[in-house]
Amino acid sequence: MFQNDCTFELEHYFLEKEKKHITILGSTGSIGTQTLEVIEQNIEQFEIDVLTARANAELLIQQALKFKPNSVVITDESKYNMVQNALFDHDIKVYTTDQALCEVVEMQSTDIVVTSMVGYAGLKPTLSAIKAGKNIALANKETLVVAGEIITKLAREKGVNIYPIDSEHSAIFQCIVGEFHNKIEKIILTASGGPFRGKTRAELEKVTKAQALKHPNWDMGAKITIDSASLMNKGLEVIEAKWLFGLKTDQIEVVVHPQSIIHSAVQFQDGSIKAQMGLPDMKIPIQYALTYPNRIYNSFKRFNFLDYSNLSFEAPDLETFKNLKLAFQALEKGGNMPCVLNAANEIAVELFLEEKISFLQMSELIEKCMQQITFIKTPSLEDLIASDQQTRLFARNKKRA
Repeated sequence: MFQNDCTFELEHYFLEKEKKHITILGSTGSIGTQTLEVIEQNIEQFEIDVLTARANAELLIQQALKFKPNSVVITDESKYNMVQNALFDHDIKVYTTDQALCEVVEMQSTDIVVTSMVGYAGLKPTLSAIKAGKNIALANKETLVVAGEIITKLAREKGVNIYPIDSEHSAIFQCIVGEFHNKIEKIILTASGGPFRGKTRAELEKVTKAQALKHPNWDMGAKITIDSASLMNKGLEVIEAKWLFGLKTDQIEVVVHPQSIIHSAVQFQDGSIKAQMGLPDMKIPIQYALTYPNRIYNSFKRFNFLDYSNLSFEAPDLETFKNLKLAFQALEKGGNMPCVLNAANEIAVELFLEEKISFLQMSELIEKCMQQITFIKTPSLEDLIASDQQTRLFARNKKRA
């Protein structure tokens, strides 16, 4: 979601600070480490205020010693002493607990909070950052899936911009920059189709965890990789797009594009389509989110049309990959249903990675949760928190049964 204010953009362009101060929530994950790669290549433009991790204390310590943030947070309390001892002589404050995450994002010097935590855990610190008036570089799609209406309303009230890091949403954003006054007819979110594109349900019966973790184009963490294999990642992106760009369900189309070169496209009311293209490299949308409205040089590999003589497109198979269909249903129903979808999916992926349920059983478990959890048409934040907890408990108990 972006504040459509050209004056702000011009002032930002000419009066920008010498360095942008960055807080990274989830600095040891895939997006977090790539964000630090972008910053390292442009260290004269950025300064790290805060780095956070859930449990990867070793990597968090390495990052802290290299980038010298003001503070770090390790939410796993059992790792606190290890991090504290390693950074004690380096004038870096060390905190622990989830509550600390919500407090460090309010640091006065921070300009942008990169929310790259995985899953529902990113919701509360993102809310805290918006309340503190911090612009958001959003990689945690679950924040908008769970509480899109609450998040976007608060961002408008606080004058906060939310810059997308997901390659698809960054592509949409890049296509509409300069077009804010023109009506969008629809957006086209592209999907690689994952490692099982073209497979039948019978073929998916015996899919292993190792097979599902091999994405053909993108290097991501385990949870997102499984979501991509099941097409739930695309489903979550559909819901996220609704809130980022103010769309209706029928304005969002998903097209399978195996080469992952066209990252997404926008069709305007005159029928014209603008698409954003490039090699599949998350560092490009990360950099754009951090430097907007400017585009700065990088040394990343460039796309060559002659290397891709054929770009292909096909419709997603909603019967074989039911998760995408369930996501559209959750979006259409609204209320707390996207929250239920997300919570059920997080448990389903967790159980699949633990090899306690099969690949296809993930969709079955999610659908049962959507059918059984109490529907709330206009949920408060407290309602959403309760729905999340209720769904997780139901999903775990359903598995035991």
